Amino acid sequence: MDLKPATPNERRQYYREEWDVNDIPEFIRKTLTQREFGFDHMGRGPNDRYRVFQNTDYLRKFMRYRTPFAAYSSVAFYHKPRRRDGWIKAELVFDVDAKDIPIRSCGCENVCEICLNQAKDIVHGLIDTIQGDLGLSDIHVVYSGRGYHIRVLDDKVMGMDSDVRSQIVKYLVGSDVPRSEYSSHGMKYNLEHFTVPFGYPQVFTDRVKQALLNLNLDTEIDEVSKDIKKAVIKHRELLSEDQWGLFRKEIGPVRYARLVKGIASLNLTLVDAKVSIDLKRILRLPSSLHSGVSMKSTLIKNLETFDPFQDAVPKFVYERKD
Repeated sequence: MDLKPATPNERRQYYREEWDVNDIPEFIRKTLTQREFGFDHMGRGPNDRYRVFQNTDYLRKFMRYRTPFAAYSSVAFYHKPRRRDGWIKAELVFDVDAKDIPIRSCGCENVCEICLNQAKDIVHGLIDTIQGDLGLSDIHVVYSGRGYHIRVLDDKVMGMDSDVRSQIVKYLVGSDVPRSEYSSHGMKYNLEHFTVPFGYPQVFTDRVKQALLNLNLDTEIDEVSKDIKKAVIKHRELLSEDQWGLFRKEIGPVRYARLVKGIASLNLTLVDAKVSIDLKRILRLPSSLHSGVSMKSTLIKNLETFDPFQDAVPKFVYERKD
């Protein structure tokens, strides 16, 4: 499928014939009056900001008649959203863009089915950690048009500041190599991250495995030579069976340490950290059109079965004649 931009006529057709204001998720509709809305009418970025809608009917009429290139709503709740004043709290958001995945197996220049599936696998891993390690449960996943937004609305995280959110991001993506030296009763001993089956070492192991299984010779990793990458590709089937000890032995302990350090550095870009720590961010409105690629931003009910090329394609794409 050709992910080409939507024309003004196609945008008009989408918002007047297909889009329904009730497709906006309930977690946004029920807090409509506390959120700032922003719009991009020309495809040059959101320059129509600070809009507020008192009910969904006003928003429906606006979308129907202005047919924006892109629509956004704030992750923050305000007492006075028109002035972004009186900040109350903000969703905790993780933005996984298929185009920006640091280690991609597809090699495409934009996005394709392969890297979108890879992005979905990353989202699965992040949600497992958010639920299992952080104990959060009010989680919504939205297909953004070129990737996925994980939106967390548990009250215990919505009041957190940017510093805490930054620490959560680092934990989730595995951006630091866990220490391997421990001591007990005067004795010192070493434990590699893959021998600890819980907590941060387990998170780090999962993220490193995900990266190594998608690595190719063109992947650029600081201080990791092509010879190391060739060895990884030759022996990574061992990781499918979680034989980490054998894999490390085949790579060599020194080269393995260099490899995981490089991947930890790349992991920081698994999600867009700027989105996660920004307490006043506006985010693409679920149900709106991503006009740059002609796909619908879609709230996902079942991540396992969701297929963007089946579930997020507007009708006008199928009616194109060229």
